Amino acid sequence: MTSLYDSKADSQGGWGSQYRLVASEKWKAKSAAMGQAVTDALVEYAQPKTGMRVLDLASGTGEPAISLAMCVGPEGHVIALDLSADLLQIAKGRAEARGLENLTLQQGDAHSLPFPDNNFDVATSRFGVMFFSDPVGALRELRRVLRPGARACFLAWGTFEQPYWQSMMGVVHRRVGGPLLQPGGPDPFRFAKPGSLSTVLRSAGFSGVGEETRTLPWNWPGPVEEVWEQARSVAVPFRPMLDRVPEEMWPQIHEEVHAAVAQYFDGQKVAFGASVVLASGAK
Repeated sequence: MTSLYDSKADSQGGWGSQYRLVASEKWKAKSAAMGQAVTDALVEYAQPKTGMRVLDLASGTGEPAISLAMCVGPEGHVIALDLSADLLQIAKGRAEARGLENLTLQQGDAHSLPFPDNNFDVATSRFGVMFFSDPVGALRELRRVLRPGARACFLAWGTFEQPYWQSMMGVVHRRVGGPLLQPGGPDPFRFAKPGSLSTVLRSAGFSGVGEETRTLPWNWPGPVEEVWEQARSVAVPFRPMLDRVPEEMWPQIHEEVHAAVAQYFDGQKVAFGASVVLASGAK
């Protein structure tokens, strides 16, 4: 999982910028802590078993691939695929710190998977499928490399109308106006509408499709100012909007964002909660 988004945008310019990579390294521990409940939910949903061969798409800095590798044990194997070699380097360090030898990190594109047919027992993608340029095509390609009966399990963002987004990017949008996201650009909320991700799975040939929306813990283990700094540094889909903010407006925006986020701060952590979509289908 690439923090909040998929590194697909690397090939579209800007995503793999040194600024974002520095931010990903700086905040990797706290970002992982914030996303732990979401990671756990996807791993539980995928039901990995000892000895399974697993493919994690848009793995970024390493989750849920690292958690999956710990589940399948030394008899199993996980391949973490991402477009960004730089983000995979961060994942490599995290995996090595855990002594994992059953995890392979591989640069590649979800739309053209470098694997033979019928190769994996389960596939996952956390906060990645929303950014595939051709989601039906990518999921057809994923179905090809799954073994008969294997499941593909996805986790995507729910609606923009939830505390994490409204208290930060929502404040900026209300102040600066214009489009929230660049037309035709990366859209974290592409599958927020119930049933939309299921439709893509069925179109790609998956059967037994299921989908649900859940609200999960999404807690930043630090102060208000810190989570706002982290959000700005990794929020590539919102970059055009942030770039529209006049310099003289930033002090007021910072003040308003800090006040909005402070509603969720308990003195130790910022407890937003996250509305997410879980969807799966079988080959």
